Amino acid sequence: MEILFYRYNSICEPDIIFAFKKLGIDVVEETTQITQKDINGSQIVDRVADLLKKHRFMFVFSLNFFPALSEICELMHVPYISWTVDVPVQELFSDSLKNKCNRVFMFDRSQYNYFKERNSEGIFYLPLATNVSRWQSVIRAEKVSDRERFHSDISFVGSLYNEKNPYRKIKGLDDYTKGYLQGVIEAQLQVYGANFTEMVVTDEIIKKLEPIVPDMHQPLCEGDVKSQKYLIAHSFLGSELAQVERIRLLNALAKYYSVDIYTFSNTDELSNVKVHDGVKTLTEMPLVFANSCINMNITMRPIATGLSLRLYDVCGCGGFLLTNWQEELPELYEPGVEVEYFTSEEELLEKAGYYLDNDDARNKIANAGYLRTVNEHTYDRRIAEMIRVVSGTL
Repeated sequence: MEILFYRYNSICEPDIIFAFKKLGIDVVEETTQITQKDINGSQIVDRVADLLKKHRFMFVFSLNFFPALSEICELMHVPYISWTVDVPVQELFSDSLKNKCNRVFMFDRSQYNYFKERNSEGIFYLPLATNVSRWQSVIRAEKVSDRERFHSDISFVGSLYNEKNPYRKIKGLDDYTKGYLQGVIEAQLQVYGANFTEMVVTDEIIKKLEPIVPDMHQPLCEGDVKSQKYLIAHSFLGSELAQVERIRLLNALAKYYSVDIYTFSNTDELSNVKVHDGVKTLTEMPLVFANSCINMNITMRPIATGLSLRLYDVCGCGGFLLTNWQEELPELYEPGVEVEYFTSEEELLEKAGYYLDNDDARNKIANAGYLRTVNEHTYDRRIAEMIRVVSGTL
């Protein structure tokens, strides 16, 4: 059995390729987009069409959804499987999502519920996962100097989103609209486990933003009020929420505890936080997770219900995780037993202090989270489930 894996250099790709191969599936990789970021849809179609003519693939696979791949697979009667690893994925608004060749898996149930009616037989829910064996091989090879270098009381690995926040690039908003959107942001920051930003983006707000937000004129969204509201809520307000929330929470923690951040973002707004350059995902990130007393996870608000990749990675490294509450958390990990959570800034500060003072309780949760991950949340299991579902629909 052979598949075509269309790659764009997502950090998950090598682990998923490895999982396919463990199942006895040969993988042919199309990697042009890794080196040619400006490749367009017609070029994608040409390259993939050539490969489909030369091989008899069981299916074409990609992370996230590429309309051009769907179109060529539809034309050539080859199944196209994709698995979202981001929210939002604007390409999901394409009419190509309706193609019969599609088998689209979405990790966030809210994302799944939003799009499933656009292709009721071709869209499925599938949580993310991690590669425990990769992380453990890195951790077992660590040196004493690595343990000292990456030790933290509280650590956060990730972006502050100030370098890629389109909301702050908007020019020309009137004072009322600015105030309304700022009120929405402040209200959402107080609520965990429910994302209401899309519901309060009104038609009037859309009219105010449409002339000054270029992304709203992209072919996939132009004239589609529903998709425009989704874009404003999840891309623009979502990025602003991430920037504000991460800076606020890290600064709040740093008032009382020792906090380290590993990031490539601008950190001028942080106070008392020890700043480090971003770490290498495959060789350094697991050492941070394994050597931090507390690993912070602050989920992007556009991931309305699901669990981000960071959560599985921390647990797969045997690290203790303190994460914001998400609706799907109890389905995948037992809160307070396998991971710990917070629902407010006050609860975050309280639990951070408790677990820094109680090594046994912290280590017990970290070990339980690791075992749950090993047994249930690996790419091997997810890919096997994906193929089982797809096989039942073809």
